[in-house]
Amino acid sequence: MEKYIPLSIPNFEGNERKYVDDALDQGWVSTGGAYITKLEEGLAGFLRAERVAACQSGTSALHLSLIEAGVGRGDVVLVPPLTFIAAVNPVKYQSAVPVFIDCDDSFCMDPVKLEQFCREECVYEDGILAYQGRAVKAVIVVHVFGNMADMVSIMETAARYNLTVIEDATEALGTYYADGPFAGKYAGTIGDFGAYSFNGNKIITTGGGGAVTAKNTAAVEHMRYLSTQAKDDPLFYIHNAVGYNYRMTNLQAALGTAQMEELPEFILRKRNNYELYRKLFEGFALCRLVPYRGGAISNSWFYALELEADKLHAPLKEIIFRLQEKGIQTRAIWGLINEQLPYRNAYAYRLEKAPYFARRILNIPCSTQLKEEEIRYVSETVKKILEESAYGL
Repeated sequence: MEKYIPLSIPNFEGNERKYVDDALDQGWVSTGGAYITKLEEGLAGFLRAERVAACQSGTSALHLSLIEAGVGRGDVVLVPPLTFIAAVNPVKYQSAVPVFIDCDDSFCMDPVKLEQFCREECVYEDGILAYQGRAVKAVIVVHVFGNMADMVSIMETAARYNLTVIEDATEALGTYYADGPFAGKYAGTIGDFGAYSFNGNKIITTGGGGAVTAKNTAAVEHMRYLSTQAKDDPLFYIHNAVGYNYRMTNLQAALGTAQMEELPEFILRKRNNYELYRKLFEGFALCRLVPYRGGAISNSWFYALELEADKLHAPLKEIIFRLQEKGIQTRAIWGLINEQLPYRNAYAYRLEKAPYFARRILNIPCSTQLKEEEIRYVSETVKKILEESAYGL
């Protein structure tokens, strides 16, 4: 194998080493230090949000949001089936009940089915939406692959039924609305809470790490308090609430501060690479590059091919293996969460498109270091292997 093109890897071509070395030299390596504040302020400025709290992961950001939203034992949370399972697991942490709502063509939650579920399957009385006697407290909306969900419709339904909206923007840092009532608003700043991730494959990374914001600045401060073990008196270790070890470390924040400096360039590269892929796959009969939602400007984090599965003889797994042999790392979209063992007893409302996409989506390399010749090699090789599959070779 002469070349290997990974799916999505981090890019460190700025001040990462300089800032991390500075944090080491200062001795601030744990959950205190100036770089945490710098990263929080940098994120808040970029997102045009009043407050952002850095935390340990996107998962912890979602968990803190659910806690702050008052979601507790037996409450219902409306969630997507087609996303990474970390978007739904925090519902279980709170002993709440997930109900799965189908996706639309963007892979994000279908606002039509969301509204239908609330109107047809639930009872709304005295400002409380109830499903089978349980209060429906919140909806978790994931901006899948950096594609903005239909937040205009979702927010209208949430307002009608008094639902808290938690945006999982872990894949969508930098995605924003270009027009409409939310013009200029970034993913994660439209709902009541917004969660971000800086995992190694995200558009910027701190290794691990995440961040959380909210419309209510007091809520952000309270989530920051909970993330540091709810410490009320650091001298005598007084804790007046159950807290969590969810705070980001200063070393991670030093890395993130450098990555934030590069974020605009990374987004530009992602968009340019997506456009080249789009041109190269244009008119090809056996797959299409899935577009991003109109009216919004995506960060173009992940690229998805929708395969014409009915025309292919090889299963998706075999296609992935064949591409691996050619030095190209790809992956299938996630397995449906409602089909995973911990969630098989959960209610899934009228799932149609989520199962359809789960069998047909192939993610292709999207790192910011991709060169034009690599993108051309990926597209040519994918086309060849799909053609071989269509002919039964």
